[in-house]
Amino acid sequence: MKFSSKGVAGAVALAVATVVAWWGWLGHDRSYQVDANGNQQGPYTTAQVAFCVLTIAVLLALAVRFLDVHPLPATAATTVAFTAAWTIDAASQDGSGLFLIGGVLVLIGCAVGSAVVAFLADLTRGRDGFTR
Repeated sequence: MKFSSKGVAGAVALAVATVVAWWGWLGHDRSYQVDANGNQQGPYTTAQVAFCVLTIAVLLALAVRFLDVHPLPATAATTVAFTAAWTIDAASQDGSGLFLIGGVLVLIGCAVGSAVVAFLADLTRGRDGFTR
């Protein structure tokens, strides 16, 4: 596996963009909502999480297709960046240590989701005139 300097820079840019997307959609939200039954939910809404995932998936696909980022470093960049951002934030708010379980679940979900998106984006390369 050979990595170009453009691909390495793209992976770094993808990691930064992932943290920015996390912050924009989730990182600054500390408010909880009360549902019709009086139960407290949050701090994230389903729409926030969905748009965060969609934003990162689009960034990841663009990085693989147009910035020459190989799927493996692209997957690692999004997974490590998002998991680190989420875990650091969760650790600052949780004295029980349960954030570690959430961090592992976020890591697994990010790794699987990122791998699927990255490899699908890579499979479509070259079919529309773009080549690696």
